Amino acid sequence: MKAQSSVQINKEWDIVGARQMGREKAKELGFGSVDQARIATAISELARNIYLYAQRGRIHVEVINDLNKKGLKIIAQDEGPGIADISKVMEDGYSTSGGLGAGLPGVKRLMDEFDILSDKEKGTTISAIKWVRS
Repeated sequence: MKAQSSVQINKEWDIVGARQMGREKAKELGFGSVDQARIATAISELARNIYLYAQRGRIHVEVINDLNKKGLKIIAQDEGPGIADISKVMEDGYSTSGGLGAGLPGVKRLMDEFDILSDKEKGTTISAIKWVRS
């Protein structure tokens, strides 16, 4: 199994490719079907955000081994306008696109670890990890 894979997000259809790649990696790593769905949903949300707000970016999926546990790290990177108020976008129900506002707070709930870095006019990098339950 390749340690890292990535999908360029330029068009709406790329969201599906990123989601499928993440689900396949999760299955290969031994995640159950529920966690595979959680990972795929998180990737889908991150990729959709890239498509909607930055127009282009990349989703990386990386297998990680940390002492006696293994997991999947998802990194969403873009060079878009950045997020002006991270605390605001992390509020449940907040949406700038007319969606449900489950976005980033939802991704945080689906994953075990979540981190977001954003620089105005330089872009945003979000990383999230899901650990395999033994």
